[in-house]
Amino acid sequence: MVELSDVVREKALAVGAVAWLDALPDLVRDLEREWDFTVGRPFRGGTEAYVAEAECADGNRAVLKLMVPRDSEAATHEITVLELADGEGCAELLRHDATRGALLLERLGRPLSELRLPIQRRLEILVSAATQIWRPAPDSGLPTGATKARWLADLDLGGITMQWEELDRPCSERAVDHALRCARRREAEHRDEKALLVHGDVHQWNALEGERGFKLVDPDGLLAEPEYDLGVLMREDPLAGDLPSRARWLARRTGLDEDAIWEWGVVERVSTGLLCTRVGLQPIGRQMLAAADRLAEQPFPAA
Repeated sequence: MVELSDVVREKALAVGAVAWLDALPDLVRDLEREWDFTVGRPFRGGTEAYVAEAECADGNRAVLKLMVPRDSEAATHEITVLELADGEGCAELLRHDATRGALLLERLGRPLSELRLPIQRRLEILVSAATQIWRPAPDSGLPTGATKARWLADLDLGGITMQWEELDRPCSERAVDHALRCARRREAEHRDEKALLVHGDVHQWNALEGERGFKLVDPDGLLAEPEYDLGVLMREDPLAGDLPSRARWLARRTGLDEDAIWEWGVVERVSTGLLCTRVGLQPIGRQMLAAADRLAEQPFPAA
């Protein structure tokens, strides 16, 4: 038996991956034999993959990750980021098979989300990990920040507006319009020559203790302005508080643009809130969209 969380199962069903669900036990057994490890207990809390402990034949402790096949490039992009980072700021990649969406990774320690650290310390840790990943990677084949912004803003590509309609409008139209305006501005500001490798999903549930500081897991991978990663830090953790001051602090800490940080935060808050609503990850989805409604009424002064 392969134990799968309800959220991951719902995600697989939402993207039509019924065959993947049925084949998962056989896939685990095949990889155990090919990569010479023994699978252990599954980890809880994931949304995009089956993740479990693994014990390698040489005694090393690892993690098996099998990604829900949401599209043909997701596994390739994650593998690309992990190979480029080479253990700096991200978990070390031990084995991989992009075709089957399979990764064997170094096993890290406790997630940042369990440590109950003050928000300021959490932000410092996450910024430190993210900045280790940022580097030029012009020939990596990863999508750009402009591509991501365009997808989010384009009705025909299944972006924010389509999801909002399909979910029976779980937030205000004003919040959606605000996010779309911000996405279009970030698309217009993209410059290939200035774009860096970014993680794409930097938050406290994706940061785990390593031997020498925290490392990030589950990268989406983009070639984008690094403000994108800091925008993710604006969408949650916590949703209350002085978010404009957080944007300004992130900008001062990194020397980046506070308007871009704020706008990516607006986009991420709405798009991720809709995704959480789609896969039943509540109350997080409702909380994000409620914050998006509130902030659409009082946008960042410079946005």
